[in-house]
Amino acid sequence: MPGDPSSVLAALGLDRRTEQLYFRLAPVSGHTLVGVAQLVQERPDQLMRALAPLLERGLVVLAEDRIVVPSLAEAVSDLVLREARTAAASATKLAELSSAVPHLVAAVTRPDPAHVTEVHPLDGELSSGGNPLELLQLMIRTSRGDMLWLRPDAWAMPRESKVSEVLAEAMATGRRSRAIYPARALTEAPEALRVRAGLGEQVRIISEVPTRMFVLGDSHAVLPEPIGFADEPRVHVRQRSIVAALTMWFESLWDRAAPMPETEAGRMSPDGRQFLLEQLMAGATDEVIARKLGIGLRTVRRRVAALMTELGVDTRFQAGVEAVRRGWL
Repeated sequence: MPGDPSSVLAALGLDRRTEQLYFRLAPVSGHTLVGVAQLVQERPDQLMRALAPLLERGLVVLAEDRIVVPSLAEAVSDLVLREARTAAASATKLAELSSAVPHLVAAVTRPDPAHVTEVHPLDGELSSGGNPLELLQLMIRTSRGDMLWLRPDAWAMPRESKVSEVLAEAMATGRRSRAIYPARALTEAPEALRVRAGLGEQVRIISEVPTRMFVLGDSHAVLPEPIGFADEPRVHVRQRSIVAALTMWFESLWDRAAPMPETEAGRMSPDGRQFLLEQLMAGATDEVIARKLGIGLRTVRRRVAALMTELGVDTRFQAGVEAVRRGWL
């Protein structure tokens, strides 16, 4: 019946006998197990078996040798909280499993064997370990053509100086190297950019670089799995069509990027107009722009104001429209 307190316990899956035991125990909360067993006329071992459903739900607690019965509201509140946490954890796990389903389906999606004349494995592997510098040297030796690099954080890597030496040797043979850095490198690692440019590498700057990657000619492409900033596991691709597709992606980023600004008095003096416009078009806040470009919040606000004055507009939206009209973006 609605309003009957036993209905709460029934909703928790307890049978009538266990409900009755609960209400018999409530008035004697705090007594010893042996004492309670005598009061309810049960042997201690029988009482423990009968208590199991109540103990499991936290409706009864054994504190050393005493039986404690929390208030029903407190016990149910704790139980609901535990169940909610369990449900949340289950929901997270189910979401993870759900996201994996397309990959499982994709793995078995292939042409009917009866309709296929030849099947060859793709040329490449997913791997970890090894000596990254030796692997890079080997790939450079077994490739020809441009060396293309996405370098979101390379200046923080301990082997950067060794990579620069390998790169210098390759460029000394006449090979061209091109690298794209994020705008924050102008303030975080200007010396690293100067070193690369001094070696003869063509360096360009873009607001953000989404992953590490390098492509060597039409023979090798290496990027993390999944894409990002980890060193391994890495995907090493030699399949020509995939290398070509990654090269086209690099070229599209290269076209959007700006040449590295010249250095004056040991400091970078970048014209951040393109970067600011890209961020304004994306709807980024001043705080986000400052973090992405590696400059102070006041500097961002000053540059945005100067840019809007230069464009002769009153709002950020108008700035984007006018920049497109002028061909700046």
